[in-house]
Amino acid sequence: MKQSPSFLILIALASLSSGGAADNQSMWRDWGPLLGTWMAEGKGAPGSGAGTFSFAFDLQKQVIVRKSHSNYPATAEHKAFAHDDLMIIYREQEAEKTRADYFDNEGHVIRYTADISGDKKTITFRSDSQPSRPVFRLTYNIGVNGRLAIKFEIAPPDAPQEFKVYVEGSAHKVSG
Repeated sequence: MKQSPSFLILIALASLSSGGAADNQSMWRDWGPLLGTWMAEGKGAPGSGAGTFSFAFDLQKQVIVRKSHSNYPATAEHKAFAHDDLMIIYREQEAEKTRADYFDNEGHVIRYTADISGDKKTITFRSDSQPSRPVFRLTYNIGVNGRLAIKFEIAPPDAPQEFKVYVEGSAHKVSG
């Protein structure tokens, strides 16, 4: 039986796409504990706050999207305010690294490289170094009972290894 070239191309494309799905499963395996919706509370330079965030697959498991919303009550130094942000985590195939792009309602854009360490219990996002710009580090530590310790740190441009905590807190999973 003779097959048309179109039919053979479809079979080739199907085998490529199914291989990609298997790769996506293994590529994101270590990120599984973060997937879901979380309730968080913390404190730091902006004051004490509480909120929610989620990690979820998107684009047929090509990326993980983190969405976050925090509320900070009024203090003697500032009015009550809300903070919203979005992070898109993706695999940079050519460089074989995991990257993330962060955006928030204050107009910040941060480009991160992600690293998983500590027996896959610590996920660290470190911003790319740029002249005359601070360096940012966001760390998630998966602890006992699935609780998450979160720390966001900033280092000055002239001392990129001297991080100081800006905000830290903890979270517990509510779904996922």
